Amino acid sequence: MTRSELPQRVAVLSVHTSPTEQPGTGDAGGMNVYVAQTAIRMARRGVEVEIFTRATSSEQPPFVELAPGVQVRYVAAGPFEGLGKDDLPSQLCAFTAGVLRAEARHEPGYYDVVHSHYWLSGQVGWLARDRWGVPLVHSAHTLARVKNAALAAGDTPEPRVRVIGEDQVVSEADRLVANTEIEAKQLIDLYDADPQRTVTIPPGVDTDRFRPGDRRAARAQLDIADDAVVLAFVGRIQPLKAPDVLLRAAAELLHRDPSLRERLVVLVAGGPSGSGMAEPTALQELNTELGLDDVTRFLPPRGGDELVHVYRAADVVAVPSHNESFGLVALEAQACGTPVVATRVGGLPVAVAEGRSGLLVTGHDIGDWADALGELALDPDRRERMASAAAEHAHRFSWDRTTEALLGAYDEARREFHARVGGRA
Repeated sequence: MTRSELPQRVAVLSVHTSPTEQPGTGDAGGMNVYVAQTAIRMARRGVEVEIFTRATSSEQPPFVELAPGVQVRYVAAGPFEGLGKDDLPSQLCAFTAGVLRAEARHEPGYYDVVHSHYWLSGQVGWLARDRWGVPLVHSAHTLARVKNAALAAGDTPEPRVRVIGEDQVVSEADRLVANTEIEAKQLIDLYDADPQRTVTIPPGVDTDRFRPGDRRAARAQLDIADDAVVLAFVGRIQPLKAPDVLLRAAAELLHRDPSLRERLVVLVAGGPSGSGMAEPTALQELNTELGLDDVTRFLPPRGGDELVHVYRAADVVAVPSHNESFGLVALEAQACGTPVVATRVGGLPVAVAEGRSGLLVTGHDIGDWADALGELALDPDRRERMASAAAEHAHRFSWDRTTEALLGAYDEARREFHARVGGRA
């Protein structure tokens, strides 16, 4: 894109979670990574990015610089602590007021585009779009109707207010950004989205950080033996992500071959989130019931090089989610040269090249999961072949490519918006 086609300033809305938070706990996950990585790359192109998120502590400053050209602004909306995601609809009025006040301190036309992430932000973005006279670009990340159709056992359905809110945002947005063609089809079929306003832009992966490396050194960092068979789960501990499936499959592998206990290590890296907060120790209790206390290691959420060590140390990374709009963990693991076993849902068939970079399992039958994990983890030759293909597959995705496509979507949305309502292009 030429400089004249780029927006000068983009307002990014991320109400319920900040890109400065550590993914893997609370409400922080792949969306945080997406917002941070694309904002940083837009700034490198000369686009100023201001990210609005809800303040969750009285100690937070009004704003921080995430990177040169990227500012995160913390908006006071409701009590700083003690609010779950389901409580936030009642605070959208206060959050919107804070966003509009920030814009009011500037000359009219300060922002060129508003990009909202998740339906809560979309509600705010809809009002900001009308107030500022700029297009609204929206990324859903997950969809209530899709999640409710594939609930984990005992999980709580998404509330009706979210379904209604998503319908409204889909109807109002000037561009809807889907992670995969599957998600785009869900928006069109389940939410009556306009196909002409729906664009598919896959997320990326930071291949400078997530890349193949010394597996022995990674295992040494985690105090794991060189000859261990290592299965890993990375992500939030909640029914949606189904970490229990990995534990049950590990127990099945030990039932089939008790001698494997001498070498098996199961890593679970993440913290309670969402509906998992109701029973924060449930996974550890299940681990004890399954007789895996000597096998499983629970690790706190980690980022940067510490997370790279987990991916590199594993023979296989399991992504047994009941729903994923894409699955960044799968992509990060593969970028590190580690094959993935994932559920055949949502965007995971795009994130994982079945038979080349990993295996896909239909459903959550524990026998099927044990078969797939065993096929890779217990067959070194096949695992090594897939390890090379996994890194190659992950390199097809990059945040630079994602950002370039987003900037293109912004440009198209701006041209159409201003042609429709008049004014600047």
